[in-house]
Amino acid sequence: MSTFDKREEGFESKFAHDADLRFKAEARRNKLVGAWAADLMGLKGDEAIAYGKELIKEDLKEAGDDDVFRKLRADFDAKKVEQSDHQIRRTLDEMMARAVEEIQSKG
Repeated sequence: MSTFDKREEGFESKFAHDADLRFKAEARRNKLVGAWAADLMGLKGDEAIAYGKELIKEDLKEAGDDDVFRKLRADFDAKKVEQSDHQIRRTLDEMMARAVEEIQSKG
């Protein structure tokens, strides 16, 4: 195997590893955001857990965070929970940082 092949294999391996970490971080972020949103909407126990799972599924619909944001916005509006778009997006960012930190501290 040439040096070029080894280098290419290394880049491919790093890309796959980074993509896996990002997927795990996004799923964890959605679970954390789900718990936050469920609390604001008065959901408890199994309902709160189910809501977090709904957000994880919602995030698989399209690339980026817009699908999760739209669901949160619609659900907050339906339950008359006052959260600005900025607050929702800020919480998404904060929870992503927390999720990455949790994943990095575990392994």
